[in-house]
This record gives sequence, C-alpha cells and structure tokens, in this order.
Amino acid sequence: MSLEKVIFGFFVVLAATLNFGYFVGDLTDPEVHNIYELYAAVVVNVIAVILKFGDRTQIGALHLATSLVAVIQLIGAAITWILANADGTITGGEMSAVVSLSGGALVANIVSIVLLVGETLTYHRR
Repeated sequence: MSLEKVIFGFFVVLAATLNFGYFVGDLTDPEVHNIYELYAAVVVNVIAVILKFGDRTQIGALHLATSLVAVIQLIGAAITWILANADGTITGGEMSAVVSLSGGALVANIVSIVLLVGETLTYHRR
C-alpha cells in the first residue's frame, strides 16, 4: 500500500464530502449552509490540487483539471458570500448563487472520485 495514494485518496474524498455537506439543504436558507464548512471545503480542495501536481500521467491531468474547476467554483462561492453579506444580511437569491457555485464544485469533486475509483480498479499489482 502506498502512503502517497492513501493521502491523495483521503483528500479527494474529504473534499467531496465537505462540499456535499455544505451543498445539502434549502438553496435560499443561509441558516443551513455553514460558512466555515464552505471555507473548509475551499482549503481541502486547494490541498487536493497541490497533491495532484506531482502526477504526470493523463489521468493525473484529468484529476488536476477537476480539482482546479472545484477550487475555482468554491472560491467564487466564498467571494459571492462575502460580497453578498457585506451589509450583514444575505438574500435568498444571493444564497442560492453561493450554493449553486458549490454545486458546480460538487460535480467536479464527483468526477474526481469517479476517476480515482476507475484508476484504482484498473491498477495491476506488480
């Protein structure tokens, strides 16, 4: 078992689960979407991107692309939240924009997990 692959898989799955945890709930209700969970999803996704830089394979390039998409979406969601909440309140429309951006990142995270599982299933022991 490769410790590098375990750490890589851990961060890919953690990124997806944090993002999913933030995404679930009423799109317009800021009470069910914790800002700290969004920030944690951003940080873990950035770590996942950093871990993916070392892989020089085609599948590694796809992993990196999906992670970059997720990070861009999540940073966009965080910036939207910050700008929308500048006056201390956030409307339902603004909150749905934040959650929708998170949903886009979630799709990218799911694609990354599918790639990880596919890569694992095709791995041949040497």
